[in-house]
Amino acid sequence: MKMSKTLARMRRKVRIRKKLAGSAERPRLVVYRSNRHIYAQLVDDLTGQTLVSSSSLTLGKTGEALKADKEAAAMVGKDVAAKALEHNISAVVFDRNGYIYHGRVKALADGARDGGLKF
Repeated sequence: MKMSKTLARMRRKVRIRKKLAGSAERPRLVVYRSNRHIYAQLVDDLTGQTLVSSSSLTLGKTGEALKADKEAAAMVGKDVAAKALEHNISAVVFDRNGYIYHGRVKALADGARDGGLKF
């Protein structure tokens, strides 16, 4: 039986999450990628709270419409990094959420690093 893309990602996600956990000092930077948008949020796993979030959907509402491309992903990374630095968060744990570290996911990570986050 052939495994679907979604099921394969979910299995990778479970393997990754066994090893990763975010704290208040070093929250988990979670990436979610849809066909139209890309989302990022910082999560404190000890309390289960989302500390900071950003997405191409919310950034698109403030200015011009953003496409689902690497430039938009980099902008989301820089935005989440700026919001994190406002909350005195400088180091994070990167959770790619089962996605392959390539393309939009890598662009978001590079944007967050450019914005000042360390991981």
